[in-house]
Amino acid sequence: MADSFNEEILEETPTNTRADVEMAEGTAADEETTHANGSELPFAEGDPDDTSTVNPASRISFLQYLASPVVTLIVGGGDSEQVLTAHQGLLWQSTYFKEQCAEFTDDGSPRTIELPGEDIDAVGCFLEFLYTGDYFPKKIPGQRQLEKDPSIPDVDMTGDQLLKHAKVYTLADKFGLAHLKNLASSKIHCVNSTAKGEIAYARYVYEFTPRNDTTIRAPVANFWATRSHTLRAEAEQEFRSLCLEFPQFGYDVLTRVLDEKLKRERNEKMHPGPSSARKRPRHSSATNT
Repeated sequence: MADSFNEEILEETPTNTRADVEMAEGTAADEETTHANGSELPFAEGDPDDTSTVNPASRISFLQYLASPVVTLIVGGGDSEQVLTAHQGLLWQSTYFKEQCAEFTDDGSPRTIELPGEDIDAVGCFLEFLYTGDYFPKKIPGQRQLEKDPSIPDVDMTGDQLLKHAKVYTLADKFGLAHLKNLASSKIHCVNSTAKGEIAYARYVYEFTPRNDTTIRAPVANFWATRSHTLRAEAEQEFRSLCLEFPQFGYDVLTRVLDEKLKRERNEKMHPGPSSARKRPRHSSATNT
């Protein structure tokens, strides 16, 4: 998905179906670095010898985080269940885990949190972000691209790359980690995908995000409003099924199409072109006898 979106429908261009759509990300691209420059994580606090802006009494070193109790995370269920561990001090960056960890006691009983319905890969990205301030693939500084990985195709044919970041987005929203949510949103707009990949992504977005989440929903609706007449031929049946399965998606797309049509009509009335005036009917010059 492109790097930014705008509530207005953009003019159609017959180039890249994904990268050339301008969609505003709000402050996502700017805020994604806040985690690394802020005070949430000890390893990103800057020069340890610089105390001009940091109160030494309130400073927490990375070593102190690593010295905090280890929490066991049981992710998934059944045959897909996996056990992970993380330091409680870092988990506390999440409002969700802060509430969970607050229930632990110091009597030596196990510190375990079950996450039966969560995606293991998304949880892995969440933990990677807690420890490093980012997750793979990282954005290339100064570019609208992600790091290259030989195992990942340049074009997302199935939507897997889009879904990866979408799942991190919804997980960050649930865990109350705004910086990770913004980062995942910005990475979505760096992925080049196909019509079928876009449909898989749109279906996930409209199934697992609330209606008022315009940060992730608006770009999806805008994209299909400007591209549906060209991309529909590539996945017409899938597009039809998506509209029937999620009527809100079809309504959002149609609303943007009609809004753009109304905008064009208003512009034509305010700035009529030389050929826009109605011509008088032309009569034959032949005379009747």
